[in-house]
Amino acid sequence: MPKVSLKGVIDMHVHTNPDLRLRAYDDFELCDAAVRVGARAIVIKSHQGFTANRAWLTNRYNKLVHGENDFTMFGSVTLNRVVGGINPAAVETALKLGAKVVWLPTQSARNHLEKMGQPTTNAVDIVVDGKVVPELEDVFRLVKDYNAVLGTAHVSPTEAIVVCEAARKAGVQNLVVTHPEWWIVGMSVEDQIRLVKDYDVILERCFAQNMGGGKYKSNLPDNLEIIRTVGYKNVMVDTDGGQTENPHWEIAMEQYMQYLADHGVPMDQINYMTHTIPSRLLGLE
Repeated sequence: MPKVSLKGVIDMHVHTNPDLRLRAYDDFELCDAAVRVGARAIVIKSHQGFTANRAWLTNRYNKLVHGENDFTMFGSVTLNRVVGGINPAAVETALKLGAKVVWLPTQSARNHLEKMGQPTTNAVDIVVDGKVVPELEDVFRLVKDYNAVLGTAHVSPTEAIVVCEAARKAGVQNLVVTHPEWWIVGMSVEDQIRLVKDYDVILERCFAQNMGGGKYKSNLPDNLEIIRTVGYKNVMVDTDGGQTENPHWEIAMEQYMQYLADHGVPMDQINYMTHTIPSRLLGLE
């Protein structure tokens, strides 16, 4: 197959410095790489909460250093204990600062803590007695009003199903199931099919997954299968990149896209998963 191009690509899940864990790039270095390959947009994520202010500064840096171009950095907020958990005030502040993605808990999710064998004393619960917590209804309203994106993050498959149903009832339009293939999330193919069928969610399928001990496993074969199973229109290609153990962001994205192309996925479908879906989610259409 011909070599893929990253021109216009969008990645809605990348980790950068500053972070409590060393990342391969800082925000400015990621911007440099994105401009270099002609990317359209990236959403930066932190388990420590806000990145909207960092995205603003990066876009200012981009203009000053690189001049006029098509690249935009977007920020997000992750509802871990560090921002008060399911905290509508934090969500509203982030959205007013320009955040485009609201992630449910990652490292504070009860599911994450249980899978990691860590104490759950400070877990951020999103579902109690089979229903979403009241504060999450307020978050749904904010996500809807700002036309932002809700990501399920590190919650369990059972919780994700409850959240997706409640979010759709609340009018949330942009609903992404975050790396369902990762063992911490552990979502079955059957549940992924169900969520696509019942709630028309986007499955975010990422480049590789952390298996612990600094070891990563490629997701590419499984990602190819899920595309064939549920259809490309409900699968978004993201890297979840930034780890020092994995290829730098632009290399990982290129390898991901090239793998799909080499295994028979047409370029128009790859572009749909890397350009059209995230462009719609970010309001860039």
